[in-house]
Amino acid sequence: QVQLVESGGRLVQAGGSLRLSCAASGRTFSSYAMGWFRQAPGKEREFVAAISWSGGSTYYADSAKGRFTISRDNAKNTVYLQMNSLKPEDTAVYYCAAARPYYRNLYVVAEYDYWGQGTQVTVSS
Repeated sequence: QVQLVESGGRLVQAGGSLRLSCAASGRTFSSYAMGWFRQAPGKEREFVAAISWSGGSTYYADSAKGRFTISRDNAKNTVYLQMNSLKPEDTAVYYCAAARPYYRNLYVVAEYDYWGQGTQVTVSS
């Protein structure tokens, strides 16, 4: 089992920045690829970014490229999502997730076994 707790979400003005954190406990964090997803009211959960177990590979949704950066610190059992140039359309609950061991596609919700409770990000115009 892996327990995930997100933090860092809050109300921010458009153009501002936030850094989300996801603290993991339980089984060996460093062995998991990690992802960030988001879900806005009335919409499906969507992929934002992912990072390999070593941090050597990162993946982004088109909406996040150039504005968001995913990183991890395996010594601290934490994965981060730095979000810059925020837009009102970034408003959502943001979730971090740990991928299953033999994932094929980190862009897909079904490839993740463990999820946090989410943190609310609200971007005002």
